[in-house]
Amino acid sequence: MSGHSKWHNIQGKKGKADKARSNLFTKAARAITVAVQQGGSDPDMNFVLRIAIDKAKTANMPKENIERAIKRGTGELSDGVALQEVLFEGFGPAGTAIMVEAVTDNNNRTVSDIKHVFGKFNCSLGGPGSVRWQFQRLGVARLGKNQNEKIKMKNSEFELELMDAGASDLVDSEMGLEIQCPAENLRKMMGVIKKYYLEPESSGLEWVAKEPVELSELDSVKVQEFCELLDELEDVREVYTNEM
Repeated sequence: MSGHSKWHNIQGKKGKADKARSNLFTKAARAITVAVQQGGSDPDMNFVLRIAIDKAKTANMPKENIERAIKRGTGELSDGVALQEVLFEGFGPAGTAIMVEAVTDNNNRTVSDIKHVFGKFNCSLGGPGSVRWQFQRLGVARLGKNQNEKIKMKNSEFELELMDAGASDLVDSEMGLEIQCPAENLRKMMGVIKKYYLEPESSGLEWVAKEPVELSELDSVKVQEFCELLDELEDVREVYTNEM
């Protein structure tokens, strides 16, 4: 999700972490495996893998699980399961534009599960390109308020280094600082963040709405419930909307 809705989604996931830990580990392991398949097993050379491993560590995923996911990606540990990334587009509650990233070993099952959630809210999946034009692929990092306190005396210096690294937008809110950059600048931007020993609440490549829409409180709650149900599906990696 975009903007505040994405922040709230992150906080919601944290609150449910213990309850859905096995599901969280499955998603993290799949992200690592796919990253290895696409860019190799060296996190110093494969930045997408490095981010996937960092996310897994943030979720307290055991080291052996991470190593096993890497071996699946290289083919060293084969369980006969082939994973593929799939992108779904559709229209959610109140006509919101929805992007769903999934990693699956059974596309028919994934399509059926996602269609079920859309149908439950009287919403519909669209064809390729139906809503993608409303989004752009960006590098995004979110720093909670506690992280901002760490650099209080060096804030101007930090922001200048971010801009030099290619950051295109810095949005400060009551939730914290959201930093955006073109996808190709994500590695440099994260390098600056790491230099200041900051730990993002989330980071990576995201689908960000070009023109976010503001919803009524009732519609916003429906969209949140809808996205949470999608996110609970084991095959779903991320859900994005054009909600402000």
